[in-house]
Amino acid sequence: MSLVAGIDLATQSTKVVVCDADSGEILRTGQAPHPDATEVEPAIWYDAFAAASVGLLDGVAAIGVAGQQHGMICLDERGEVVRPALLWHDVRSADAAAELVAELGGPAAWARTVGSVPVASFTVTKLRWFARAEPKLADRTASVLLPHDWLTELLRDGGDGLPTTDRGDASGTGYWSPASGTYRPDLVELAFGRELALPRVAGPAEVVGETARAAALSAGTGDNMGAALGLGLRPGEAVVSIGTSGTVFAVAEHPVADPSGAVAGFADASGRYLPLVCTLNAARVLTAAASLLAVPLSTVDDLALSAEPGAGGLTLLPYLDGERTPNLPAARGLLAGLTRANATPANLARAAVEGMLCGLADGLDALRGQNVAVDRILLVGGGAGSAAVRALAPALFGVEVAVPAPAEYVALGAARQAAWALAGSAEPPAWPVTTREIAAEPADHVRDAYAEVRARAAALLG
Repeated sequence: MSLVAGIDLATQSTKVVVCDADSGEILRTGQAPHPDATEVEPAIWYDAFAAASVGLLDGVAAIGVAGQQHGMICLDERGEVVRPALLWHDVRSADAAAELVAELGGPAAWARTVGSVPVASFTVTKLRWFARAEPKLADRTASVLLPHDWLTELLRDGGDGLPTTDRGDASGTGYWSPASGTYRPDLVELAFGRELALPRVAGPAEVVGETARAAALSAGTGDNMGAALGLGLRPGEAVVSIGTSGTVFAVAEHPVADPSGAVAGFADASGRYLPLVCTLNAARVLTAAASLLAVPLSTVDDLALSAEPGAGGLTLLPYLDGERTPNLPAARGLLAGLTRANATPANLARAAVEGMLCGLADGLDALRGQNVAVDRILLVGGGAGSAAVRALAPALFGVEVAVPAPAEYVALGAARQAAWALAGSAEPPAWPVTTREIAAEPADHVRDAYAEVRARAAALLG
C-alpha cells in the first residue's frame, strides 16, 4: 500500500490527512489552529503544520499542499519574509482594487485579461496597497508567493531554489491568465510599480521536488481547487461551501470571463477551469445569530426549523463583514421587515439561515449566467453541518442537493493530487465520495423578498 498526505493550509487551521493512494481511504488525520487574524507571520503556519503532522508522515510517499487563495507573502532577495502575510479576507486594499480596475480600463478589461475583476481579496490589490502604505518594506521585496507556494517550498529539500505554484492558485492572483496560461508581469508592475519574481507554474500532475523524508511533492493548489479534486467534481455539478467564506464553484471545460466581476474565472487543478463566486459572509452569519440570541448553534437550528418559510416577513441581508460578491467591502448587514408580530427568536434564526443561503443562491445564478451548467449541488463546509442549512438549501437553490459524508475535502484533494503525481497517470485516481441526496420544491417567494431587500440596500449604498 502506498501512502499519500494532503495538507489544507486553511484560514483558521492547518489540517493533514494521510490516505491510501489507490482507494483514498483516510488512515490518519491531524489538525492545529492558526490565529484569528487577517495578517499572519508565515512561520506560524509551518509550526501548525509540524504540530498537525506529528506521527502522521511515516511511510508517506507523496505530499500535496492546498492553501487559502489570494494571500500575499513578500520575500526579499535572500528569501526572507518581509512582512506578515496578508490573507484573502483582509479588505484594507479595497481602494487599491478600485484604482486598479479603473487604470486598466474597467471591469471588462480585467475580465478579458485575467478572467476576473480584482477585489480586495486578490493578491494584485494587496501589492498596490503594500507599495503605497509601506514603501520601505516594499523596496526590500524581490518576490511574492501564495500561502500554498510558501509551505510547499519550505517542505522541499534542496532543488533549484525556484518556488512553484499551480494554475489553480495562480489564477486567483489577478496577474495570471487562465485563458492563455501565462503570467501578466505588466499587471504586477501596474500594481507594485515594478516587476517581481513569481513562482513557476507547474503542471497538474507534476512532481516539483522531494521532502527531507524523500516523499514526492506535488504542485499543490488553492483551497477551492483542492476541494473540487477531493469531491471528484464533474461538469454539471456545483459545490456550495459554507465556511469562513461562502464559495460557489463548478468545473467547466471553457474559461470564463465575467465583466460584472461576480464570477471569478479561475482555473482548476486538473487542467480545466473553475468559475467561482465568493461571499465573505457564510457560517459566521449563523454564529452571529447564535451570539445575538445568546443560544448555542444547535438551538439556532431548532429555532429556524420551527419558523415558517420567509420568517414572517423578516429578511436578513447578511453583509456583516462587508461583502465581496457583490463588491461592497464597506457594507454592513441589514435586517428588513421587522414588526412586533415577527420579532421572535425563531424568525430571526430563520432569517439568518435564509439570508446566508439566498446570497449563495445568487452565486449559482451568476454561474448559470456564464453558461455553466448547474444541475446538482454538493453542499460542504462547516456550515453544512447545520440541520437548518441542510433542510432549507434545496428549496432555496432550486435543484437537487447532495451532502457528502463529512470529511476534509480540501486536504483530500491535495492528497489525491499527490497520488496522481506519484502514479504519473493521465488522470487522477478515482476515489469514491459518499453522499446523501436531499430534494425539495423551490421557495421562490423567499428569494424574491431577499432580492427586493438587496436592491433597496444597493440603491442606498449606491
